[in-house]
Amino acid sequence: MTRPPILQYFNADHLPAPLREVSEPFARLADGLCCLPDNAERSVALRKLLEAKDAAVRAALDVAQPPRRADRPFPSFDARSGDHR
Repeated sequence: MTRPPILQYFNADHLPAPLREVSEPFARLADGLCCLPDNAERSVALRKLLEAKDAAVRAALDVAQPPRRADRPFPSFDARSGDHR
């Protein structure tokens, strides 16, 4: 049985430890799904699991940010200094 190419996207080695802890359960589940028959539904299951993993990692990245000023609802970028404001 060959490993589906999508499994490469479940690798969490490049992530910092806190994000790796979020990502790794999804990788284990993806490996487990590979015992299912190789058909379209397994592909859908793996793809949606990847979407869920990506969302969970992004959720773990979400940190409290100061509220935006009403007159500047979007961040600005200073090209000279490279600062985001």
